Amino acid sequence: MLDFSLTDEQRQLQQLARDFTRKEIIPIASEYDQREELPWQVVEKAHEVGLLNVGVPEHAGGLGLGMFEEALIGEEIAYGCMGIFTVLMASELGITPILVGGTEEQQKRFLGPLVERPALAAFGLSEPGNGSDAAAMQTTAVLDGDEWVINGTKMWISNGGIADITVVFATTDRSGGYKATVALVVPKDAPGLSYNKIKHKMGQRASLTSELVFENVRVPRDHQLGGLGDGFRIAMKTLDKTRVPVAAGSVGVARRALDESVKYAKERETFGKPITTYQAIQFKLAEMLMGIETGRLMTWKAAWLVDTGKPHGTEAAIAKAYCSEMAFDAANEAIQIHGGYGYVGEYPVEKLLRDVKLNQIYEGTNEIQRLVIARSILK
Repeated sequence: MLDFSLTDEQRQLQQLARDFTRKEIIPIASEYDQREELPWQVVEKAHEVGLLNVGVPEHAGGLGLGMFEEALIGEEIAYGCMGIFTVLMASELGITPILVGGTEEQQKRFLGPLVERPALAAFGLSEPGNGSDAAAMQTTAVLDGDEWVINGTKMWISNGGIADITVVFATTDRSGGYKATVALVVPKDAPGLSYNKIKHKMGQRASLTSELVFENVRVPRDHQLGGLGDGFRIAMKTLDKTRVPVAAGSVGVARRALDESVKYAKERETFGKPITTYQAIQFKLAEMLMGIETGRLMTWKAAWLVDTGKPHGTEAAIAKAYCSEMAFDAANEAIQIHGGYGYVGEYPVEKLLRDVKLNQIYEGTNEIQRLVIARSILK
């Protein structure tokens, strides 16, 4: 039989993340959005209470939480700020290739330090010219003795430049396609690595998005995850997993849009009565809740498939595409319910729309998700 109830431990984790969001994130979200700065004190406090890098396995000193627990946390954090969500969850994204392709020794070596103090990881796949075409990478890695020498540029890297480690995907032969790809763990202080902050983003301004530049960056050979040609496979397996938290974050944004809409609609009066009495408003609220409940169920299913070791790529793609679009629609309707007030920063709903738009783009655009889904149908 199916059972949708959470365990006591999962409920406690969910409540911890909910309380953390209301205390540490919501009060500062607008300020850091306006400043376009990452609130490092939130990273420190998340580490302090056990909400940072939760996917680090127990043998590496971490909590070893599953994807379902990550989804529970992600929904609550995104309720407060999708940008701050991205800071924390992009670190989980950076951790995942090491879980997918690294040995137990590498996991201890690279991930152990991430739980000893407030620290972040990053995922270096996208480039200025290839976007989601991971097999067309231009960043090169050349083996020189016992070191890999990396040259090239990575683009749109969340936590780029401040992460202690970045898993960088490169090619040993630009004409070799995915068979020439490698995944390398690069420390923040590697000589020749520099970054440029990407400014004036539409949304998620409380997260750091960077261009990473590699100029003869050297890393030891034992920083390689898997073998030659495994880079593409590791990247795709990573994204199949980490699209689930993006879906969960989208559900959190939609929940916030609904809550803010209900609150405003109960207070706003026209013609002597609250606008909640109008069927047009009621239908909007009903559509939001329909989307939230449907999206959460799909997200939980995809997370369960990940945690049980079952094929999950199609379900993760469905969850990511559906939830991100559902959340964008919910935020858009929240602005409509707020009227003119929704269009300005006095209320949080315009930020919800700006923030959640990126969910339709990063970790594979929703067009790519539809390709993944269609291929599974036609296979």
